[in-house]
Amino acid sequence: MRKQADPVDQYIKGFPEEIQEKLKQLRSIIRSAAPKAEEYIGYGLPGYKAFGKPLVYFAGFKNHIGLYALPSGHSKFKEKLSKYKGGKGSVQFPNDEPLPVALIKQMVVFRWKENREQEEAKAQKPKDDFMHELSAPAKRALANFGIKNLKDLSRYTEKEILKLHGMGPSSIPKLKIALKKSGLQFKEK
Repeated sequence: MRKQADPVDQYIKGFPEEIQEKLKQLRSIIRSAAPKAEEYIGYGLPGYKAFGKPLVYFAGFKNHIGLYALPSGHSKFKEKLSKYKGGKGSVQFPNDEPLPVALIKQMVVFRWKENREQEEAKAQKPKDDFMHELSAPAKRALANFGIKNLKDLSRYTEKEILKLHGMGPSSIPKLKIALKKSGLQFKEK
């Protein structure tokens, strides 16, 4: 049985030798900074995921190598990246200059930590977070009224909740489900 070709290897092989070397070097830098990242092809580019979310992407071009550390990765290193062409979430490293190895590693490590922190925050979120399904105005309405949890919510009638500025009728079924899951209900009249 024939082994399937690695898609990132295939991507790199599509470039002239001198660009291939740069791409291999960039791949190696990323792998050393985030050895547990999952490598894949996304948006037609080699990419890496950490904690189920995109970490960075890279791409080869005739005159430069592109690194895409998403907007947060670029804004964090804005000053250090200022000598390179780039956009909100991209930077171009010219092919006629050495890759800034230390900077790339810092960017990848920053993105790794950012993804890890987001994952940890998600894991710490209370399981009864009934507000995550509500619209922003509905969330604000409850918060402004001092309702922070389902027990607080159960002290009010549906009618009282519907009178809150920003609370729409589509929120009530969601709130009823959340209350029911916790063995609670809206206050009777």
